[in-house]
Amino acid sequence: MILEVEPDFQLGPNALSRIYATSSSGQQVPLSEIAKITSTVAPIAVNHQGQFPSVTLSFNPPPNVAIGEAVTAIQQATKELHLPASIATSFQGSAQAFQNSLSNTPILILAALIAVYIILGMLYESTIHPITIISTLPSAGLGALLTLMLFGMPLDVIGIIGIILLIGIVKKNGIMLVDFALVGQRERGLGTEEAIHEACRLRFRPILMTTMCALLGDVPLMLGTGIGSETRQPLGYAIVGGLLVSQLLTLFTTPVVCIYMDRLGNLLSRRNRAAPVEANVVPQ
Repeated sequence: MILEVEPDFQLGPNALSRIYATSSSGQQVPLSEIAKITSTVAPIAVNHQGQFPSVTLSFNPPPNVAIGEAVTAIQQATKELHLPASIATSFQGSAQAFQNSLSNTPILILAALIAVYIILGMLYESTIHPITIISTLPSAGLGALLTLMLFGMPLDVIGIIGIILLIGIVKKNGIMLVDFALVGQRERGLGTEEAIHEACRLRFRPILMTTMCALLGDVPLMLGTGIGSETRQPLGYAIVGGLLVSQLLTLFTTPVVCIYMDRLGNLLSRRNRAAPVEANVVPQ
């Protein structure tokens, strides 16, 4: 059952004068006795963000200006305003997504590296050789960052996605070299230096073929024009630059890392086998 007054008594500002409240003595008194009612201009609706009233200010970055630069400029302008503590500011939409991506990127990359290390460790039954393969990744990240800086591309969400994609593409160079070298060591008794040298010689063409296929496949992203092409260009520049630098460096650095990692593994295994056995001698 819903009780309400007649609709004629609900309309207009005079309806407030017909509202009665119970006083401390239990008597009914009109609302005008305990409150002052005034008429003024007010907005039709008050927007809220959560439980707080809010005002939304929209902006569009000018051409060739990354959203990260716009966010930094807005944050600087907010600091210069010296807003009171009762006013809080936050970003929404693309700016909020950009901030969230930057805050989660280190955790995401670290989780990807840990997953790659665990899978490679299970594959090769070793804790040393996965490090050799992962050592190919810094050169790819360096190449991606240098390429973006060289061509004035922003390190936005799309560029970060390109760097994460490089983790999966570039590590195959190390896998092809290390896997071939391990087979030569186990099945033919080759030394570490001889095995990795043979792997670099015989696996050079497959590595070059797969790298060029991935690189040429991303050239249209890098040089493409049309609607939305500026969004995809950082992805193309990051992948192409990362693949070029990693291809030039990993063929020289991976064999060196493999040799030293193998020596480290042999040293640790010899120390474990040569652990002294202590015995207590009791004199008679």
